[in-house]
Amino acid sequence: MTFNTQNKMDAVLVADASLNTPQNNSTQDQYHRLKDDATVSAYMSQSYIAVSVADSVENVKNQLVNDLKDELIPTYLYVVDKDNYLNGILPVKSLLTATNDLFVSDVMRQTFFSVSPEQNRHDVYQLISHSGLDSVPVMHFGKLVGVLRPQDIAELIEDENTLDAQMQGATSPLEQPYLETSPVTLWRKRVVWLLMLFVAEAYTSTVLHAFEDRLEAAISLAFFIPLLIGTGGNSGTQITSTLVRAMALGEVSLRNVWSVLRKEITTSIMVALTMGIAGFVRAWFLGVGMEVMIVVGLTLISITVWSAIVSSVIPMVLKRLGIDPAVVSAPFIATLIDGTGLIIYFEIASHVMSEFA
Repeated sequence: MTFNTQNKMDAVLVADASLNTPQNNSTQDQYHRLKDDATVSAYMSQSYIAVSVADSVENVKNQLVNDLKDELIPTYLYVVDKDNYLNGILPVKSLLTATNDLFVSDVMRQTFFSVSPEQNRHDVYQLISHSGLDSVPVMHFGKLVGVLRPQDIAELIEDENTLDAQMQGATSPLEQPYLETSPVTLWRKRVVWLLMLFVAEAYTSTVLHAFEDRLEAAISLAFFIPLLIGTGGNSGTQITSTLVRAMALGEVSLRNVWSVLRKEITTSIMVALTMGIAGFVRAWFLGVGMEVMIVVGLTLISITVWSAIVSSVIPMVLKRLGIDPAVVSAPFIATLIDGTGLIIYFEIASHVMSEFA
């Protein structure tokens, strides 16, 4: 029993029928799958070879040769009954190495990993990325309704990574190719996030206003504000990008928070000392005075360590709360560090410069 190759929308319709949901006959391309609620049914294929437990190995070998349409050899054949209930999987390697006098029931595997057509892409991505499988059956109430082939899995992973990349850039995913997307759509995708960041950034002006007297007393402090908050944001971006990716791969979770903090704080101290020396030298070249040089150096050290703590903890906490850590992307981390970094800067300036007064 062989199923011919169909396109992705055919796969969606098959899954819809099995789930008794209304069919969507509209033409959709791959960009519609970038929605965060995309399911396995948008990726699964009907291109697989099905066999019966009663088939002989010799007959199945002949069937495999006859059913191959190209140079791609499937990893598994699927053992189903007359109602398409999945009884097991037959690895092609086991089939080819088995003697011809055996039957499918003698060499098939009855334990296997499977997914359902309504499962969320993000959840399946996490499962597949750890399994190392290149072919996964899609089942609904025990029936085989499709398979995820290597190319389907690759598309699923690519779409999930694309969504994460767009969310980390603080923009909603595009549902059409970029060149086909209108400026109005781009505005709609970006402006909400930018307004949220604008509101979050507004408190930096409040911080500056609160320390207005200190700025007037030492105007040279203002020279280093972009440098200091930029360094904190850049440091946070590096850590967040690395950590979010590690979380997506299942390498770390909230239970590893202390290990992550130890690693990142240790690293940040080394980075902070390097950046502090660089800031001290930069201030010296500007000739702003010893007290400002010390303030800049100490602030760079403090902001870098603080950035490591914030960027290490927040993504894992939000993951535990069920919020996609990719949403807590570089812009949000940088925004938080901007305001808190200014507070650190002016507090250090208040203490250091009072000592020199």
